Amino acid sequence: MPAARRCAAPALALALVLGAPPAGAAAAEEPALRATVGRVPEQKLGASHRPGCPVPPEQLRLVGMNHWGFDGRVHRGEMVVHEDAVGAVLHIFGRAFDERFPIHRMRVTAEYGGSDARAMADDNTSAFNCRRVTGDARHLSRHAYGDAVDLNPRENPYVDRSGEVHPPGAEDALDRTPPEPGMLVEGDAVTRAIEEAGWTWGGTWSPPDYQHFSADGT
Repeated sequence: MPAARRCAAPALALALVLGAPPAGAAAAEEPALRATVGRVPEQKLGASHRPGCPVPPEQLRLVGMNHWGFDGRVHRGEMVVHEDAVGAVLHIFGRAFDERFPIHRMRVTAEYGGSDARAMADDNTSAFNCRRVTGDARHLSRHAYGDAVDLNPRENPYVDRSGEVHPPGAEDALDRTPPEPGMLVEGDAVTRAIEEAGWTWGGTWSPPDYQHFSADGT
């Protein structure tokens, strides 16, 4: 696979991954991103991985992290990414957490039987899934390499080359003025963090893929 771009995780995120509180942390301060990184148990891959996938399980990592929900509360989520993508993912989601950017849910795609359609319909934020490009089965998706993320698909729909909107029923979210909570918008804190990580956001493509960002820009 093409080498994934590396991005050092912010000091705060690294300290939390290692289980150490950041210097000067106080018990009463604002919630902070708390992340864990480890090997991926077989049941967390399930149908999202199969023989012939471009990345073997030992190169993947299960990232557990908290995130803000649309209810204004902190929830726990998890996703599978390539080991080289961990730093970038923590940087981006650390910024999202600091900004209280709401995320509907964050579950591994094994919980959806490896189905991208089911995951999008559930407005699930996810990363690794060994699959073809939705709407273009000729090509392997960048998600199969573990260095691409889809964020809030319902608020950030994908328009394929035929003009079909994914997930179905998200056509209203193509109108992004003014932006609604959970939408990615060019120049906001999250898209800036994506750029800082050296990744590319699909919201600037034609047709757009508002939910998608990746290490290699595909």
